[in-house]
Amino acid sequence: MIRTMLLISLTFTALISAVSSCTPSDRAALMAFKDALSEPYLGIFQSWTGTDCVQWYGVSCDETGRVVDINLRGESEDPILTKAGRCGYMTGSISPEICNLDRLTTFVLADWKGVSGEIPSCLTSLSSLRVLDLIGNQLSGKIPDDIGRLQRLTVLNLADNALTGEIPASIVSIGGLKHLDLTNNQLTGGIPSNFGKLGMLSRALLGRNQLTGTIPESISSMKRLADLDLSMNRISGPIPSSIGKMRVLATLNLDSNLISGQIPPTLLSSGMGILNLSRNGLEGNIPDVFGGDSYFMALDLSYNNLKGPIPGSLASAKFIGHLDMSHNHLCGAIPVGSPFDHLEASSFANNDCLCGNPLRTC
Repeated sequence: MIRTMLLISLTFTALISAVSSCTPSDRAALMAFKDALSEPYLGIFQSWTGTDCVQWYGVSCDETGRVVDINLRGESEDPILTKAGRCGYMTGSISPEICNLDRLTTFVLADWKGVSGEIPSCLTSLSSLRVLDLIGNQLSGKIPDDIGRLQRLTVLNLADNALTGEIPASIVSIGGLKHLDLTNNQLTGGIPSNFGKLGMLSRALLGRNQLTGTIPESISSMKRLADLDLSMNRISGPIPSSIGKMRVLATLNLDSNLISGQIPPTLLSSGMGILNLSRNGLEGNIPDVFGGDSYFMALDLSYNNLKGPIPGSLASAKFIGHLDMSHNHLCGAIPVGSPFDHLEASSFANNDCLCGNPLRTC
């Protein structure tokens, strides 16, 4: 009986040992990945020794010993960062050898400030990848053209890098994508006209690039989109009126573009929380369509070519937090009551002939 129990114990121990050890090919890929990087302050790679990859910082394996997650963040509440009292800093590049980790579901190498070079094009061969997060580095070159091969991807975050080229047309093939952040790069060209095919997308953050062209009408078909940021680009043309009919859209940032035409009434009669249309070429009157469903934590229409009076219906809005109509060609009396009774003069400054509280008396 004792001999049988000892045999079972030894077998279980051997099984655990085998499971906790990386496969030789995965271990070699991880070491090549490490060797292409330099992290001088925190020592996060000091644990990357031996065969037990489960004990390596930022690495997770499945029950067969295959690497499934790499999660390395230079800004987090991880004890290794908290103890050091500083954010992470890492240089080097992403080795293409990482593409040999063909079971990888999560690849996070975020906020290390100095990781440079291009995104290895072979990453698109990792068919199990669900999260690709490379925010906050110095990556350059193009987004891989065939990024659409990553059919299981739900998060694509490449913000705060130095990426160039166009948004790949294949990106609309990632049917399950929920979070897309390409903010603060040097991307050019237009937004794909069929961008609306990304039906599961809840956040599309494309601001602070050099994007041109118009806002695709297809965006209005995205039933789950709650946050759309196209600010600080070179986007031109009118705002599709159908954008204002999107029931889930809560934040729309279009500021600092070359957008022209009039403000669609649908944008102002909706229950959108944040609407920023400032620093464009919008003209015409502000639609007098506000009502009890109008709820804006922030409404910024400043630095346009808007004319006419401030709509009286704005006083019937359910809530207006921050309001900025400065630097336009508005004229007439500022309506009385909420929200105007808590706004400062700067909200209405530099217009043609506005008067009334908080400006001069009419």
